[in-house]
Amino acid sequence: MKREELLTYLDGLLMPGKFRDYCPNGLQVEGSSEITRIVAGVTASQALLDAAVARQADAIVVHHGYFWKGEDGRVTGIRRKRLATLLANDINLLAYHLPLDAHPELGNNAQLASRLGWIADGRFGEQDIAWLGRLAEPCDLAALVAKVAAVLGRQPLVIGDGTRPIRRIAWCSGGAQDYFEQAIALGVDAFMSGEISEQTVHLARESGVAYLAAGHHATERYGVQALAGHLAQQFGISCEFVDVDNPV
Repeated sequence: MKREELLTYLDGLLMPGKFRDYCPNGLQVEGSSEITRIVAGVTASQALLDAAVARQADAIVVHHGYFWKGEDGRVTGIRRKRLATLLANDINLLAYHLPLDAHPELGNNAQLASRLGWIADGRFGEQDIAWLGRLAEPCDLAALVAKVAAVLGRQPLVIGDGTRPIRRIAWCSGGAQDYFEQAIALGVDAFMSGEISEQTVHLARESGVAYLAAGHHATERYGVQALAGHLAQQFGISCEFVDVDNPV
């Protein structure tokens, strides 16, 4: 397939123009005009680039790409090596950040709900990125934590009473701890994100609302993985998700 065909499809699917983001969405580094093999991953790290080279990929699709707002734009050191790898191997880099958090079916938050059996019934936060809903079956916090650990493959950091009943829940993948106060105001019993800050602990203790920090990477694996499967089915080409482990 042609690169422009892929870009047009992804832009129509994920609608990046709807979002005020911290990085450019879509094509970030131009490579081959013909695409027959795609590698997908959470972050465009050197390890993911090397995996794409080993698989002779023509394109890489990620959630975390490059050129973030406010970062040093000089092409030196690690940045130079990453860009050199892409350019030397004629590999396209495509990144979709907030659009891949928000998508109603393939997005990170939608995929978390699907895997955990949560029923979404609302959105909140900046640009409606965070999700709100309920458990299919109410349970106590300890049981909820056990389910999250089993599905995500890692034990979340939890602030809260394990015996607390959980019915209403809010969640947002990645570094979304700043939405916790809004979630509390919405009357939820628990909030899950990828990360936690020092002040988050006090908010959880004082509000009585449980907080689960399940890992930035762990909560953002599933959107790009679902997107990879979707592209493979849509275009009949190889689109492999490569999970570069990250404990954060």
